Amino acid sequence: MKDLLKENQITKLLGIRYPIIEGGMAQIGDGNLAAAISNEGGFGQIAISGMSPNKFRQELELAASKTSLPFGVNIPISGHFSYNEYFDVIEENKELISAVSLSSGDPRSYIPFFKNLGLKVMVVVGTVKHARNAEKAGADIVICEGFEAGGRNSPYELTLFSLIPQVRRAVQIPVVAAGGISSGQGMLAALVLGADGVQIGTRFIATKECIAHESYKQLLVDSNDSDTTIMERSIGGVNRVVKSNYVDGVLQLEKQAISFQELFPYINGYKNKLGALQGNLEEGWVHAGQSVGLIDSIVSVEELFVQIMQELKQSHQSLFQNVEQILK
Repeated sequence: MKDLLKENQITKLLGIRYPIIEGGMAQIGDGNLAAAISNEGGFGQIAISGMSPNKFRQELELAASKTSLPFGVNIPISGHFSYNEYFDVIEENKELISAVSLSSGDPRSYIPFFKNLGLKVMVVVGTVKHARNAEKAGADIVICEGFEAGGRNSPYELTLFSLIPQVRRAVQIPVVAAGGISSGQGMLAALVLGADGVQIGTRFIATKECIAHESYKQLLVDSNDSDTTIMERSIGGVNRVVKSNYVDGVLQLEKQAISFQELFPYINGYKNKLGALQGNLEEGWVHAGQSVGLIDSIVSVEELFVQIMQELKQSHQSLFQNVEQILK
């Protein structure tokens, strides 16, 4: 394990102990959770989705008051929303954060702004082409996200196991793996395939520090490997969510080939907030990745880091034993 993490590019670039990055989690990626993750040696991130600019500023200040270690911000770039006020907040508070991650859109025109602020830039990508484009545009890290991930993903639907080695071969900058990783075993697999670190989202929801509703956390514990599905394909999107009667209703609407405007009232952020923060799964929905079946407890962030690192060490030892037997 020491060899896998020694001189790690992610830990050096971000100034952290372990190459574990918190994924951008809409509605629930607040300053408290980001600080808790950073305090345990990872890289916490505040997700601006669902926050007003003023709320975002408050969460930055909250995180900074709870940790002296590096943390960052996730910004889902989309073509139908203006982020100018959020960018202003970042510029005003640039000394509090060390990196931003850009997802859900073309980041190339935004990268220079953040680089000029002295921040590291991470870009979430779903294909080799997009990884190359991000590197050419000046990104410091690419986060290759597989179709297994919870939330909104690339419409190309490439799985992480095949994506990591192809992205690794295509770019020179550090590569982080995301999508379906919730354990030390998953982290080891990503490192062996060529990643320099991992991004974890769903597993951090089922922690004591997360503001997600307790029924949402318990739902993740109770879910199995086949309990997620995809919404929004009919409008060109990919949004991995937990199955429910409400989600079934949305999928039925999608079969009717209704327009984005007609579907939007059922898939918008408010409906996600109802599920994630209020636990109302009759009128709202929640995200989860395909590794949800591995979540069997609600623990503290500290306990989770201990667990992941123990699993990483044990699986690393088993890997070498198996390889040695094969090569005999």
